[in-house]
Amino acid sequence: MKIEMKDGQPIVDAKDVADLLGLSAAEVQAKMRAEEITTRFETGVDEDEGRIRLTFLYDTKTVRLICSEDGTVLKTLRTDIGGR
Repeated sequence: MKIEMKDGQPIVDAKDVADLLGLSAAEVQAKMRAEEITTRFETGVDEDEGRIRLTFLYDTKTVRLICSEDGTVLKTLRTDIGGR
């Protein structure tokens, strides 16, 4: 998986997000429109200069992608706190 950058903003294929969250691509699109899936985009500073971090939050799940400046995913971290 690779994150595309356009005008300084990340673009991620809904299918890739769906695979990470255990949903279908259509569900991801609908849940993002309904703000049930939220995202955070951060750029690295100091020792993390040249990296980006993209976080998806949905229900009890968090998926964080650490990427190089060109959008190559270097690390994927998944957390599910369960409970629902």
